Amino acid sequence: MNKGHILSILNKVLLEEAQAIEHAASKLKFLDEKKIKEFFVGLSERDGILFFTGVGKSGMIARKMASTFASLGLKSFFLNPVEALHGDLGPVSKKDNIILISKSGSTEEIRKLVPFLPMGKDNRLGLLGNIESTLARECSIVLDCSVEKEACINNLAPTTSTTLTLALADALAVVYEEIVALTKEKFATNHPAGLLGKSLTLKVKSIMLPLDQVACVSEEESLKNVLLKMTEKPTGVCLVKDSSDYLKGIIVEGDIRRALNSNENALSEKISMFMNTSPITCDLECLVSEAKEKMESPKSLISILPVLNEQNLIQGVLRLQELLRAGFSIRSRK
Repeated sequence: MNKGHILSILNKVLLEEAQAIEHAASKLKFLDEKKIKEFFVGLSERDGILFFTGVGKSGMIARKMASTFASLGLKSFFLNPVEALHGDLGPVSKKDNIILISKSGSTEEIRKLVPFLPMGKDNRLGLLGNIESTLARECSIVLDCSVEKEACINNLAPTTSTTLTLALADALAVVYEEIVALTKEKFATNHPAGLLGKSLTLKVKSIMLPLDQVACVSEEESLKNVLLKMTEKPTGVCLVKDSSDYLKGIIVEGDIRRALNSNENALSEKISMFMNTSPITCDLECLVSEAKEKMESPKSLISILPVLNEQNLIQGVLRLQELLRAGFSIRSRK
């Protein structure tokens, strides 16, 4: 095998599949935009379910797309055409829509299913490799998934065709997003445990260290007493506040090391000599993702944020440790 042969195959496949997608994009102008819009608008108004069906590789794409639309907030499920003919048609109703996926456009299992589908032709969309096929005539909307040839060396294994079908299905998902005006916040409600959902919904107050777990002193305290407090509550920070819980400043372990290195009498000096009187802070209701941006700013690059409420009273601290426990990644600090 010649040097570079593997890379040339990789390149060839990518280019062929990209060209197939570009060719499909040029044929979209023949579609009825109004019908596509009504397909999704009508489904939403009826509070229906979007079903996807397919066999083999097309079935895998159908499963993936059911999952994609579900993540966008639409009730959507994969319908196995064989199982549907043996009792699984129960959940399917007239108010639902279905997307049929077939490379040939004449998949036997789907052809047998169509006569028993409760929804009419207007509620069926096809992602088909043959727009003149039997299944195409059973759909009101057909997206052309035909390809000149598969990227497979023997022109047999579904490669280019499945890539194109998946791309067109993804395009439909984005169309749905636009139609229902899906916002990041709405999207996040369907991803509460993932980093994406956390980035859009998780607030500092949910993961911060509360005030009673953090060392706190008045500005009249000595550095020695600060060290004792930080030993009792080893969080890497000491908050300096007044009797009303207004933040006066903070001191971290690095500040203490610098103080001891520069002043042999530092332990007996008041904390006010060494504390940071203008620390960067965040609000109790601040999103964790926004607080993380503050901490990773090239101008600051800090590891601890005091957390204040609307009255600017200290509530606790947010540290890198809390971000990591919540699943956020931290930019390298080298």
